[in-house]
Amino acid sequence: MSPIQALIFDVFGTVVDWRTSVIGELEQLGGNYKAETVTADWAKFAQEWRSGYMKNTRRIAAGASGPLNVDLMHREILDELLNQPEWSHIGRLWDEKTRQSINLVWHRLNGWPDSVEGLNALKKHTIIATLSNGNRLKAKHAGLPWDMIFSTELFDTFKPNPKAYLEAMRHLSVQPHDCAMVAAHIFDLRAAASLGMRTIYVRRPNEDEDVHNEAIDVKSKAEGGEVDYVVDSFVELAQIIASINE
Repeated sequence: MSPIQALIFDVFGTVVDWRTSVIGELEQLGGNYKAETVTADWAKFAQEWRSGYMKNTRRIAAGASGPLNVDLMHREILDELLNQPEWSHIGRLWDEKTRQSINLVWHRLNGWPDSVEGLNALKKHTIIATLSNGNRLKAKHAGLPWDMIFSTELFDTFKPNPKAYLEAMRHLSVQPHDCAMVAAHIFDLRAAASLGMRTIYVRRPNEDEDVHNEAIDVKSKAEGGEVDYVVDSFVELAQIIASINE
């Protein structure tokens, strides 16, 4: 197999643990207010916020209109949530300053335990770059050692629009067969594979689920599946890339 010149990474859920990070800040914020907010189901709130983001990015990627700046998108979804009957008691308490602050929680996401170690190991063997639907600023928080940081905002679209992948590869000066997309979401990898990129699926807890909230079972091509490799950590991935590129 030919060497992999570049790895292009999804970020939300693949590199950073958005769920634990967002829930933690929501719980901390809730503790500053009345008891009714302390007992709110912050895990549900975070998931609905995230689901709104996923729905809107997929819709815009397919050609619909909407904000291409993710901070604006997250704020629109946040305000919509806080106007819903289930969350309106929280919305009445959160003023503009509070909403602006919590909206930027998506800039403060912590990496998975293996992220920094694994990425540093991967840098010894190949270029590592992001291709995130999120804002470029998000990559700076967790001390992640990227060679290049691409946000789809730069390309006026969102994944899985083919333009996002093609533009990232163009800026890296690599051909599809010379690089691999790394993601914890099968839709992302299917889009990359359709363009001739190699694909690496990373298993992350509760990150890739079907419409019934059941984990998607992704297999490698060696196991009769659709992706090139399936890994449980970036450390494991670094060992694979080292063997391919040696």
